[in-house]
Amino acid sequence: MTFSTIQLEIDSGIATITLSRPDKRNAISYKLIEELLAALDEVARSQALVLILTGAGKAFCSGMDLENLKSAASGSLDKSAKDSETMARFFRSLYDFPKPTIAAVNGAAIAGGCGLATLCDLTLAVAEAAFGYTEVRIGFVPAIVSTFLLRQVGEKHARDLLLTGRIISANEAYRMGLINEIVAPEGLLGRARELAAQLMESSPTSQICTKRLLSEYAREELNSRLRSAILENAAIRASDDFREGISSFLERRKPHWSGK
Repeated sequence: MTFSTIQLEIDSGIATITLSRPDKRNAISYKLIEELLAALDEVARSQALVLILTGAGKAFCSGMDLENLKSAASGSLDKSAKDSETMARFFRSLYDFPKPTIAAVNGAAIAGGCGLATLCDLTLAVAEAAFGYTEVRIGFVPAIVSTFLLRQVGEKHARDLLLTGRIISANEAYRMGLINEIVAPEGLLGRARELAAQLMESSPTSQICTKRLLSEYAREELNSRLRSAILENAAIRASDDFREGISSFLERRKPHWSGK
């Protein structure tokens, strides 16, 4: 398959997927979702043993493409629900990916981009990287990513990040347990490949079985939480605050919330 929003390279047992919309800070469009799902399937079927996920340019991923969200504000509830299901499948595919995954976070990882970065098995980040779930600042709900965040950092940290929408540094993300290691920018991909080589020293069959077991432990809880999250994600798109939040952000002005 030919890709336009990502790049896929497989070499010496390591697959590298690079989010490649640098002009949009690698924002998540529905086209990118389609291509990333296809690339994950290709890597799963390939001889690659480890997957590295990174971003092109200065950002890792700035979250959902706001132009896509703006068009969603005028869609039907049924369309919003289908879009939300697609997002849930997108994140779940990375969480349940059968082979070890490493995120090499080269810059800002915001909202859904933060979800992508931290859903990998191991997350490396440069000191300059920033993390955050900023959805509430644009009238949206961090519904789907919240289901995974609760498992990663616990309720107190999750409430802090999700309700304030604040941006945190790589150092704070490390202290919270969102990332595993902080790496110098010039050594980021080299360290990711070094870690991949270390992973490849172990039995791939054992790793696949271990990942399947870990996914199974979480399956029932995630299934239940994601059903609720999909409904919340779809419902908020019909709100006045969502439309105002998206419009104010695109117009670079302060939002005027109505609470509706």
